[in-house]
Amino acid sequence: MPSLNNTWPWLRNRRTDPLAAPLLPSEGRPSSYLGLTVPTAGEDGTDTGDLAHEGEGDLTVVQRASIVSLAPHTGQLHNGHPSHSEFSVQRKGLLPAPVLQSDSAGFNAPWSAHMKHTKRFLMQELDGSRASAPLTAYCFMTGFVDVITYSAIYVWCAFQTGNSLQLALALARLFNDPRNFLFTITDRHALCSVLSFFLGAFVGRLGDKLGCKTRLWMSLGTFIQTLFTMAAALAIWMSGQPSIADGRANPVWTNALTFVCVGFLSASMGLQGIMGKRMNTHFTTTVVLTTTYCELMTEPQLFHFYRLVISRDHKIVAIVSLFLGALSGRSIVDKFGSAGALGVGTGIRLIITLWWIFVPADKALEN
Repeated sequence: MPSLNNTWPWLRNRRTDPLAAPLLPSEGRPSSYLGLTVPTAGEDGTDTGDLAHEGEGDLTVVQRASIVSLAPHTGQLHNGHPSHSEFSVQRKGLLPAPVLQSDSAGFNAPWSAHMKHTKRFLMQELDGSRASAPLTAYCFMTGFVDVITYSAIYVWCAFQTGNSLQLALALARLFNDPRNFLFTITDRHALCSVLSFFLGAFVGRLGDKLGCKTRLWMSLGTFIQTLFTMAAALAIWMSGQPSIADGRANPVWTNALTFVCVGFLSASMGLQGIMGKRMNTHFTTTVVLTTTYCELMTEPQLFHFYRLVISRDHKIVAIVSLFLGALSGRSIVDKFGSAGALGVGTGIRLIITLWWIFVPADKALEN
């Protein structure tokens, strides 16, 4: 059996096992080396350190709670040195196993970095002051969608104030003399619109989980609006109903599929309103103008025509955009009908979905 002094140089110069700790000669070695403690062997073959193994020639390396024993097997020397097969490594305790890197890890590294960059990009919060373009398009869609339903049944999908008054009038008729228990088709459409608007706004609360101003949610939420608008277009196309009513007393949307159309359109406007409100800009909710008119009239710099005033100009842009949306929507309805107009609205919604991807992030939050 070779002595310890003969085996020390070989172990120090040839460490083929990644678990093997660096070993030093017994003479003059420090009590610890990089957090490792190597006890010495006494004359009687027992270690004098904190931990000992019975048997001559045993080497014990202690690293905190982890222990690796190097136990030489009995065998012959090979060119004056023990062969590699004469040593066995036994893991005890908490010493971690060696990390093995395969070729697949290097292959997937660029893809993993790309995914991290994409996730960081999508979770950035957008700068509301630089999101004027998609918010203006939101206002345009409010007028575009409302004019389609109002032309057919005199019910709004975005202006829920008018629908609430419609339901209040229906309830007031119960107190007439003689009493009128009639719940007209217009009243039923107004109730459908209000309830669907609530559901769409409730969907908007999902943005609080993803981040209400993140690029991911603004794009995803607008895409959901796109799906709602597309579903409404398909429903009104399958209904086979006319597009323009002759008067308030003669609505042209009367079958069940028209209620599906009104429901999806109102849900899309409810979701749009919540998303516009969460951006916290001068466009407010993008679905009503009453508040915008009031804020515009109380603007302190209303008559400063010689320079740009963002708080005033954005409100004017919102009003004009909604007006142009209503004008465009009615023109398309006259030419192609409600289904064709909603098909165009679906395409506009899809463009807005992609538009949110290019809105710059809020630099203050990034810093």
